[in-house]
Amino acid sequence: MCWRCLSPLDGRPRLSRRSFTTGALSVAAAQSIDPGCFPAARDDLVESRMSMVVPPGTPRTVALTLDACSGAADMRIIDALLALSIPATIFVTGLWLRSNGATLDVLRAHPDLFFLQNHGELHLPPILGTRRIYGLPVAGTLDAIRREVERGADAVAATGAARPSWYRAAAGIYSPAAIPLIESMDVRIAGYSLIADEGASLPAASVARRIAAAVSGDVIIAHVNQPHRPSGAGVAAGVTELHRSGTAFAGLDAFPMTALRCHPIATPAARVSRWTYTTA
Repeated sequence: MCWRCLSPLDGRPRLSRRSFTTGALSVAAAQSIDPGCFPAARDDLVESRMSMVVPPGTPRTVALTLDACSGAADMRIIDALLALSIPATIFVTGLWLRSNGATLDVLRAHPDLFFLQNHGELHLPPILGTRRIYGLPVAGTLDAIRREVERGADAVAATGAARPSWYRAAAGIYSPAAIPLIESMDVRIAGYSLIADEGASLPAASVARRIAAAVSGDVIIAHVNQPHRPSGAGVAAGVTELHRSGTAFAGLDAFPMTALRCHPIATPAARVSRWTYTTA
C-alpha cells in the first residue's frame, strides 16, 4: 500500500472530493511507514492507496470494494453483482446496517459473493481536531477513533459475519497518529487504486468508463448507498463490462498488496509524497 499525503484543512468547505488529492507536501510518521521520507507536520492528513500484486500471466484481476456509508442501498449495483456472480467487499457502517435490514439479509444469504468489512460505527473520519471533512464531523480524539473502529467491527460481527479484518476510514483519509492506533487493533487499513465515482458524484457514463478501464491489480472503490444518484448505474455498467471482457474479481486477501518506495510527485498545485506501507 502507499499513502498520498494531503495538506491540512482549515475547516472551511473549500475542497471537493475531486480536488482533495492535490494537497500540499506532508508525510505521516507511523510504524509501518518509512519515516525517512519527510518530516511529519502535526495537522497533515494522509490518504491510503494500494493495489494487488497479480502474478504475470494471470488474467486481468481486480478487487471491487463498495462503501456503504449511511442512507439506503443501491440495488442496481447489488442486483448486477448477483446476476453475474461477481464478488465484492462491502465496507459498511453501523449506521447503514441499522437502516438496511432487508438488504443485509440479501448480502448475508450470499456469503460467497459479499464480504462485509468495517467502515466505522458512525462514519466519522479518523482525524484529530474539530474540522469537518466533506461536511462530516471528524472523530476528534484518539479515544474516539478507537471507539469508531471497535464499534464498527462490533456492528459487522453482530450480523453473523466474521469479525472484520479490514477497516476503511470515512472519506478514506487519516490523521497520521490514527494509523498506528488502528493497526494495533489487529486490522488492516484498506486503500484503493481506482476511484470510480468520486463519492457517488459522477455521471453514470464517467463511472462506467473508469471501471471498464481498470488494469490488473486495481482495487476499485465505489459507493453502494446512493440509489437516487446516477453513479450507481455507472458502477453496474462498468462491472458488467469488466465481466464481459473476462476480468476476474478477487477479494482483498487474494494477493499481496503493493509496497512502493517513497518518492515525491510534483503536481501543478503542490508536492505530494508516497511511501512504503505493507499490510502483510
